[in-house]
Amino acid sequence: MAKEFRFGVGVTRAKSRNAIEDAARRAEALGFDVLHVPDHLGGPAPFPVMTAVATATSTLRVGTFVINAAFYRPALLARDVGALHDLSGGRFELGLGTGYVKEEFDAAGIPFPSAGERVDHLRATTEYMAEHLAAVPIMIAGNGDRVLRIAARSADIIGLTGGDRAASGDEDPLADRIAFVRNAAGARFDELELNIAITAMPVDGSGQPDLTIPRISLPGLSDDELLRHPGVLSGSAGDIADRIRNYRDVYGISYVIVQMRHAEAFGKVIELLR
Repeated sequence: MAKEFRFGVGVTRAKSRNAIEDAARRAEALGFDVLHVPDHLGGPAPFPVMTAVATATSTLRVGTFVINAAFYRPALLARDVGALHDLSGGRFELGLGTGYVKEEFDAAGIPFPSAGERVDHLRATTEYMAEHLAAVPIMIAGNGDRVLRIAARSADIIGLTGGDRAASGDEDPLADRIAFVRNAAGARFDELELNIAITAMPVDGSGQPDLTIPRISLPGLSDDELLRHPGVLSGSAGDIADRIRNYRDVYGISYVIVQMRHAEAFGKVIELLR
């Protein structure tokens, strides 16, 4: 049976309490289910922002997309997670990632672990949270085998990047990653919620997305390839709704996250999907 759609929206700026509360209420009114905050130096502090959002709304869930697990000791992170879980009335979802920006570790005065060490720490953090805060849903986002294996075995939600290239011919990187997760998850696969993050979509009547973000995150792809990438949406609200239905029908993806700049335009898509 197909899972119900869920929709999230990410914020990268929080200039004032009033601004973030207004944005959260608007997201709730547009039909979004979750508001996400990233974890980057120079960006908003996740837990204060999520607390403000939770207290300003009644149904909107809050989450991290995603916490840089390597910045935290599991017990200290669990303290903040538990507090926000309580303050939000159980509306918090913990998104975890390995951390990848060396310059942020340098700025924080924290040694930059190897990729393997960061993945090991992610696993330890996930296990600690599952043991001590079982009521908090865990999302793990990534694309590599080791991260997806941890997610398949321990997470509730798996954040898929869509792969590092566009589908072409018989190649379908997104289907490949989902098949990997299915194999790693075994019997629990049907319990998992699959998520995809959208990095570009039209915000006007042109039907054309602004490719600035995907050009940065996927520098090896041409614009034509980016337009075929699962994380990039094009066309009218109806076209986009059809594509998202296809994500669920073909891939089992039922949870879609967009950026705050996309919120108003995507609200029209939500109307078509509910």
